[in-house]
Amino acid sequence: QVQLVESGGGLVQAGGSLRLSCAPSGNIFSYDPVAWYRQAPGKERELVATFPRVGSRYYADSVKGRFLISRDIAKNTVNLQMNSLKPDDTAVYYCNAVQQGVAYWGQGIHVTVSS
Repeated sequence: QVQLVESGGGLVQAGGSLRLSCAPSGNIFSYDPVAWYRQAPGKERELVATFPRVGSRYYADSVKGRFLISRDIAKNTVNLQMNSLKPDDTAVYYCNAVQQGVAYWGQGIHVTVSS
């Protein structure tokens, strides 16, 4: 069974940084694309960043220049480096990965940014 396990969330002061990691079952390169979404209370789930096997990475305008999505071959993870965090970044973050046309989701991990 495919599982995506997220880690690295927590509480951080505005301007700080966090790194989220997503550890999937199987080889990370068997998933295309991989992505991070987030959902704040009372808001719809939104796409934060995607990393396709072919082509350029995509970032939401709200995080562009601050966040970086990457694949770590050695650790077999997909990561989201979040810098210059703002209170508006507070949300539950979800790892997403597509394998053979099927989308899989992590359980979600909380990120809270204090002002």
